[in-house]
Amino acid sequence: MNIGIIGDGKHSKRIQKILKKKYKFFIYNPKRPSYIDNNKLKFLQKCNIIFILSPNQSHFYYINLLKKNRYIFCEKPPVGSLKELETLKKKRNNEKIFFNFNKRYSYFSKIIQDRKKYKLGQFIYGSLITSHGLAQTKGYLTNWRSDISTCKKGVFEMVSIHDIDLFNYIFGLKKINFINLTNTSRKGNSYDTSTTQITLKNNAQINIFSTYNSSFNDTALLMFENGIIEKTNNAIIIYGPTKNFNKRGFFIKPKVINKINISAIQDYNESLEKSVNYFFDHVIKKKKFAQKDLNCSLETNRIILS
Repeated sequence: MNIGIIGDGKHSKRIQKILKKKYKFFIYNPKRPSYIDNNKLKFLQKCNIIFILSPNQSHFYYINLLKKNRYIFCEKPPVGSLKELETLKKKRNNEKIFFNFNKRYSYFSKIIQDRKKYKLGQFIYGSLITSHGLAQTKGYLTNWRSDISTCKKGVFEMVSIHDIDLFNYIFGLKKINFINLTNTSRKGNSYDTSTTQITLKNNAQINIFSTYNSSFNDTALLMFENGIIEKTNNAIIIYGPTKNFNKRGFFIKPKVINKINISAIQDYNESLEKSVNYFFDHVIKKKKFAQKDLNCSLETNRIILS
């Protein structure tokens, strides 16, 4: 396998670390999204597996340039505009393109999908918070994520998109009720803070808050008819059943059904490795990626761009 990687930023290095366990690869690191080094490009075009790990606005450019007869692992979001999205949807033979929404492969995702096993009943409401202090670092102003020309919706398209995709993937998304994007750090001209509310196809509502301008936090509270899933920074806890009373007959918090001691960082790292392994499983077996998964990725992308 000849593997080419486009981009050499922090996230690319995370994936490179995973790949180094089994594979050798070539890194193509453009100075800007439209930049092409013809000598290196010739080598890149000899690769039959491409990892597109460059800034968001460059994804469609490289998909369009290198799509033919190759397996492509492309970081989310798939493309940067509705026009590009419609063009991509019309292209045939997209079954070898994998868009990496790696939260689908997280332990948190598995627990939600195992909700019947825990007899949790219908999903009713969710609240998710993801934050870390990227906007407070020295390098933020020179990072493409702070520039509205390369990251139009800032933290919303970088972080919130993962949670939107996860629930779209599991339950199906009905609509986005509202999006509020702000620049609380006043650094750069893109958005470092996002507040979003979505409605799922079963009419459950979820509030999603993401920011680059606060302390690290990756937590969630999901309410079901017959229980609760709580994600802390260090564990995932399942509570139930709802009908739980004290001696005086008052409702009390349900008992712990199961507790999985896994940190948010560990779950992220493991889900990233699982998504890479999932990709290579299809490459090695020469399998096509499921059309429903591709459609879900493109639908999530459309929602972010609308």
